[in-house]
Amino acid sequence: MFSRKNRTADLILVEELELRSRIGITEEERAEPQRLTVSLELEPARSLSGLGDDLAATVDYFRVCEAVKQLAAERPRSLLETLAEEIAQLILGKFAVCGVTVEVRKYILPDTRWVAVRLRRPE
Repeated sequence: MFSRKNRTADLILVEELELRSRIGITEEERAEPQRLTVSLELEPARSLSGLGDDLAATVDYFRVCEAVKQLAAERPRSLLETLAEEIAQLILGKFAVCGVTVEVRKYILPDTRWVAVRLRRPE
């Protein structure tokens, strides 16, 4: 969709987007939505310089966040890895980016602050 030759060093960052999702290996884990956080590094298909203060010329991170929350709430999943991959594919397919890094954190493992999956996907 967006050419890799257009890549820039520019990033749009979303840190710890809070969402709820039914996720886990056991039925008990999936019985109620759990708190997750998602952090994103979005590589815009176009440089952020020269945008002319025009939202249409960049990646609308509000729309990205709303799409991620909707995706996470759609159905139960067993693995964080699955959700992270689905988020990456959603963003690559729907928004003007040529790469994305997705980190999904889960807060239920005893004796830890969180566990996470991080993946990087180019276009």
